[in-house]
Amino acid sequence: MKTTRTSRSAAVLATAAVLALLTACGDSGSSGTGGGATASSDGGEAAATCEAVPGDELVVLEDDKNLQTVDNIIPAVNAAAIEGDDAILPLLSSVSEALDTDKLIALNKAVDVERESSKDVAAQFVADEGLASKDQPGDGTAVVVGAGNFSESSTLAEIYAAVLTSAGYDASTQTIGNRETYLPALEDGTLTVVPEYVGTLTEFINKAENGADAETLASSDLDATVDALTTIGETVGLTFGTASPAQDQNAFAVTKGFAEANDLTTLSDLAEACGGVILGAGPECTERPFCQPGLEETYGIDVASFEALDAGGPLTKTALQQGKITLGLVFSSDGQLSTDA
Repeated sequence: MKTTRTSRSAAVLATAAVLALLTACGDSGSSGTGGGATASSDGGEAAATCEAVPGDELVVLEDDKNLQTVDNIIPAVNAAAIEGDDAILPLLSSVSEALDTDKLIALNKAVDVERESSKDVAAQFVADEGLASKDQPGDGTAVVVGAGNFSESSTLAEIYAAVLTSAGYDASTQTIGNRETYLPALEDGTLTVVPEYVGTLTEFINKAENGADAETLASSDLDATVDALTTIGETVGLTFGTASPAQDQNAFAVTKGFAEANDLTTLSDLAEACGGVILGAGPECTERPFCQPGLEETYGIDVASFEALDAGGPLTKTALQQGKITLGLVFSSDGQLSTDA
């Protein structure tokens, strides 16, 4: 499951702190990554170590064995608030249908890298995609679109609000902390709709309703996970629009130069081509099944050393760019990712 989100729109950590932590990572080629083949645990020859290739452009390696659960964006709506209204879900679903992951990366880049406002970026997206409604079914009905406290959620909320406003609704946006804070507000009707993530929300409600040890409902199968979310969402008064092709899930990135030098497009390619990988991520990565244990068990990736940095944040991305680590945990819709393979 997706690692815990902190506000990814927060200011980048102080440069001195970043450099101090990265220095502890050691030079490129340390931790047994100096090149050449090593012995594998079964007595055979393991993949040769691959030197880090510093560079600004980062690319995600495809999760070709489906280690991660799906986390497609989906509009989560208070069912009672839209009872008798046949227009809201189709309007929200039109946003889902217009989005894909590359477009989501571009939206995040505009806000997080180019420092445009979420509202302005949303207005441009609605115009570019022709999402403004030609009809006015809203008739002034008040709708509150909630957002989590990170920029992607804010931008998506502004897109929802702009589309609903174009359809005659009195739509406003409200940022309300993390999921523990905004989901109760959605369930009690304080919020009408929130942009959500299929897998993460499924398991959040599942654990809340069925206990921490409940059998996992989310998987790498989008249709099955949406079905599970729809069913369990009904128990807390939620309904859902169409799931978007756009995903924001845990992903593993390398520099574009490293991928090109070693002919990598997938995590399986990495396992076959490179041993002695230096992995960087949040400290919890060593215990989470989607992170280091999953890379080792599902893919057979040889993690020679682990650097405790952050989950998809500036420390991990800077370490990749400087060649201090070879593989880093990121979010698949990060605005700093290259959309060119």
